[in-house]
Amino acid sequence: MALCKNQTSSNGEDEMLAEKLLLNVLIILLPIFIHSVLFDNKSVGKSPYLCGVLQSLAVFLSLAFSFEEGGLYWDLRYVPMVLAFLYGGPIAGAMVLVSYLATRTFMGGDLLLGYASGFLAALIPFMFMKKFWTFDAKKRIRTTVLVGLWPSLSMLLILVANIFLNDATAEDTNQIMMNVGIFGAIQVFAVWVAAILNESLIEKDLMRKEILRAEKLNTLGELAASIAHEIRNPLTVVKGFLQMMHKQEKGDNYYYLSLVLTELGRAESIINDYLNFAKPQFEKKEDAELAEIITEVTLLLEAFAAKEGVQVNVQLEWGVYVKTDRNQLKQALVNIIKNGIEATDEGGEVNISQVSAGNESYVVISDTGKGMDSAQIARLGTLFYTTKDKGTGLGTSVSIKIIEAMGGTISYKSERGVGTEVTIILPTYKQKPSDHTEQTQMNNAI
Repeated sequence: MALCKNQTSSNGEDEMLAEKLLLNVLIILLPIFIHSVLFDNKSVGKSPYLCGVLQSLAVFLSLAFSFEEGGLYWDLRYVPMVLAFLYGGPIAGAMVLVSYLATRTFMGGDLLLGYASGFLAALIPFMFMKKFWTFDAKKRIRTTVLVGLWPSLSMLLILVANIFLNDATAEDTNQIMMNVGIFGAIQVFAVWVAAILNESLIEKDLMRKEILRAEKLNTLGELAASIAHEIRNPLTVVKGFLQMMHKQEKGDNYYYLSLVLTELGRAESIINDYLNFAKPQFEKKEDAELAEIITEVTLLLEAFAAKEGVQVNVQLEWGVYVKTDRNQLKQALVNIIKNGIEATDEGGEVNISQVSAGNESYVVISDTGKGMDSAQIARLGTLFYTTKDKGTGLGTSVSIKIIEAMGGTISYKSERGVGTEVTIILPTYKQKPSDHTEQTQMNNAI
């Protein structure tokens, strides 16, 4: 009878623990909902201080609604600390840690144990904090869950030590281990759900920025196309008459007319870039060998690379074809490779490699130049943005438009002082290499 009574009591305690911990889960999700409803579209929403305040509130409420059994308190107080350090940064994490210590002091009890467990719980997320944002969204979720396990492990170690120090009975030990199991499962669930919701907020913010950027680019593109089209017609007439005068001129004005024609040609080139930015014109789509197009582009840039003192190394795979307008693809590649050459100091290298995988080909263009930081990479392709001293930024924008119009993708990876790597993925198909291309296949150097 006593055994049945104890069994019933144990089950009731387990249910109470689960109920309290599930209430803690709602408390942990509360800051995310408050942020999404009240601060989502505001600049203060990105403040680490706001994150610190909201997660500190979650810590306080978790402690306030903890489950007490045998002098032990069961709650998810450490989860907001993990989230604050990983998603809010050191300021938010420190605010939550201080709030935890203050609340724990106010509650009383074994303060030394409470302080020690708090600092232990903050240690691992603090160590992962900087590396955390180098991961993609899925890996960030996995990392958050794994880091969130650390407080459960520290709690388990503390409880095991408590069992041995207090000579707990087998029944008490089993009850404590059952509580640890329930606690660990619910804590992992809470961290997982909170990480997913945080990532959804980040993705929502990125999508909103991308939509705004697309709307701006679309408006600018339409405006640029209409203006450029209207300007190009009278410019062509002026250029024609100046060319006639240039041929007839033999005196001092010959030099000045040459300069004027050069600048008109540059203006015409910029206007064409604007038109291509608005909408790339694929006048004639044809089957073209990708390696052949890359070879033609590198030959065109050979003199420019030699003048800059930069070596261009090419590694190609022949027999791979792409359906495109050759001139448009060549223009995109010229812009990208030329940017790499211009960014590289004398004596440096620009490496071009092309390899196919299935129905796609990867064209990787890397340089040993000055590189870019994450903020500069994020702005690449934006109209009027350039890292050069002179330029409009149209070349990169046009190249991205052309690659995307072909159904391909382009991505940038760069590091300051190391260089930049541009990866272009194009839809391709294979044919048997022709005889004349077999002689010039791999490891060409210009």
